Amino acid sequence: MTAPIRIGVSACLLGEQVRYDGGHKCDRAIVDILGAHFDFVLVCPEVECGMPTPREAMHLEGTPSNPRLITNKSHADKTDQMLNYCRARVRMLENFNLCGFIFKERSPSCGLDTVPLHGCGTDKRFTGGLFATEIARSFPSMPLEEAERLNAPVIRENFIEMVLRYQRLSCR
Repeated sequence: MTAPIRIGVSACLLGEQVRYDGGHKCDRAIVDILGAHFDFVLVCPEVECGMPTPREAMHLEGTPSNPRLITNKSHADKTDQMLNYCRARVRMLENFNLCGFIFKERSPSCGLDTVPLHGCGTDKRFTGGLFATEIARSFPSMPLEEAERLNAPVIRENFIEMVLRYQRLSCR
């Protein structure tokens, strides 16, 4: 019997009610299509680092090389709390033999490169969420994708192929 192929997935995409507003963003293509191929390891950086659900919405501000995670109304800086969690969670995920990861686009923790960066003057800039950036840095050759892009069949099929290739070469 072969070991299951595991991929990490932002928990909100699988229907977990972990978003800032207490809701979810269940993605049927991920659940139904990709769920037929892979075992999922659910991750919600905000909840797992100790933030409540619901919670104040947050955004990233600062520079691309040093983004800060700031709450929208109270302007509390949650960066250190999130970065400490990210380092610890990545060490834990090393034991799961993940072969890919699907992130929630535009999330200040999970967006790959679609997160608006506030406070950059008049230029509209985007960056990666704090957790997604740490995953990309720690697993540089692992296939990573944002959920919204997986709605395109060609991108979804390419992601599946990349995960299977990665699994043959890297995962045990």
